[in-house]
Amino acid sequence: MLKGFRTFFLLLLAFGLSGMLIGDASEADQYFPDTLGNYWVYEDQDGNELTRRVVEGKEIAGKRYHAFSYEPAFEDSVDYDYHIHPNFYRVGEEWITFFVGDEMEKAVNVDITNEMKALLVVIKVMGEDFTILYDVEIEAGDLFYVLPTSVTLNEKWDATEIKAKVTMRTDPPQDPEEAILEYTIVETGTIVGKEKVETAAGTFEDCLKIEYQTKTEVSVLPPEAETRSPGESITTLWVAPNIGIVKFHQQSEDIFLKSIPLPPGIVASTTIRTLELKKYEVKSSGSDWE
Repeated sequence: MLKGFRTFFLLLLAFGLSGMLIGDASEADQYFPDTLGNYWVYEDQDGNELTRRVVEGKEIAGKRYHAFSYEPAFEDSVDYDYHIHPNFYRVGEEWITFFVGDEMEKAVNVDITNEMKALLVVIKVMGEDFTILYDVEIEAGDLFYVLPTSVTLNEKWDATEIKAKVTMRTDPPQDPEEAILEYTIVETGTIVGKEKVETAAGTFEDCLKIEYQTKTEVSVLPPEAETRSPGESITTLWVAPNIGIVKFHQQSEDIFLKSIPLPPGIVASTTIRTLELKKYEVKSSGSDWE
């Protein structure tokens, strides 16, 4: 009986340890090599290249952050995505975080503004005798929580929360003259396992597969106005030990256009974006600073 209990205890211990994917900050650090001069070249679904380099870090709000630069540089927020394009990141005792500042707010603002422009084009083509004037306001935190430094398989965490407000007014006035839509977008992260990933830069074993999924709630004024479920997105990162991000995949739906009744001739769209590692150089020495 004692032998059976010992076997059961060992199995229980083994299963418990296998669920722990990252033990502490020192282990988490291997997923974001920070030596100056490290670089990664990614290629997207259209054949465009993006180069990321480790550059000198800086202190933000009393904490030291590592830094990336990008080639080509971002001239605006159209192509910016906070999952793959952060300028600053930090491996702390409890979290790996990206410092996104107001870049996340700018990017979400651009997305919703582009959806509004698509709606206005259709209204004009249809020959309607009114147009829509609108304002877009976005509020988000400075940090995106990439993953905890100690996490078990399928454990979930809140990566970020974004609030968006779209105020629309008809010109000349219609009924209703004004409508306000307020969105709360909560993005949840999950490590769904480890996988082998094949890219043009090589095959990488034991990559963390991290999935971020949005959940959006919308409220509307006047309350009798019709709304539908807003668009959602699923973003997946594959991160290789001692290499960093090797693959990115995102499927995102229109947030605004999916949540309102649409006139004939316009439909909400789904965008699929990918990035895969093409080549890289990661130096074996440790961090240049702590």
